[in-house]
Amino acid sequence: MKLPIRLLAAALPLLLAACVHKEAVRPQPKADYAVLLNEQRAREHLLEKTDHWVLQGKIGVSGEVNGKKEGGSGTLTWTQNGDNYEFVVRGPVGSKSFKLTVTPVGATLEGLEGGPQRSPDVESLVQNTLGWQVPFRDLRAWVLGTRADSGPAELKFGDDGLPMSLTQDGWTVTYPGWDNKREPALPTKVFASSPTSSVRLSVESWTIQ
Repeated sequence: MKLPIRLLAAALPLLLAACVHKEAVRPQPKADYAVLLNEQRAREHLLEKTDHWVLQGKIGVSGEVNGKKEGGSGTLTWTQNGDNYEFVVRGPVGSKSFKLTVTPVGATLEGLEGGPQRSPDVESLVQNTLGWQVPFRDLRAWVLGTRADSGPAELKFGDDGLPMSLTQDGWTVTYPGWDNKREPALPTKVFASSPTSSVRLSVESWTIQ
């Protein structure tokens, strides 16, 4: 049965509008991995000299050392001043609170029973005194959403073009949240895990100096 010409003429604009709408909402193809990797290199180049900043947030650490479960949590103030940095962790009532000061020649841990503890190696100092396994050498880069210079790294990107996960030195770092209002963008959540430990950072504020 043929439709009247008048009816076809009336229906044609509606059909064309539907086609235009369908074309408008068509999902955009994902960016090529090589393009995303180049964008990440550009981010890393912008951030490589960012070495004076203050991070305010929360930290949680859990893991197993010598068959014993260890861990803790608290608020964190991380002050980076060139190659020196300071961690101030304030735990809930009854939990551990401490200040960790690190320089190129060693680390000092204060605020625990027995007085200040010192060691030329920050990671062994924290593990021996707190039972925490924290990859301090790489964490400075990872917390900015960049690769550390310690070896090969594998990156996966999210739909926003920013790193979704980073695998390096036996650790897998995931980035559930980003502050996209900054240029370059900075993570708001950084979760690092290894076969024996996990470190979770929730960033409440960045102050870049």
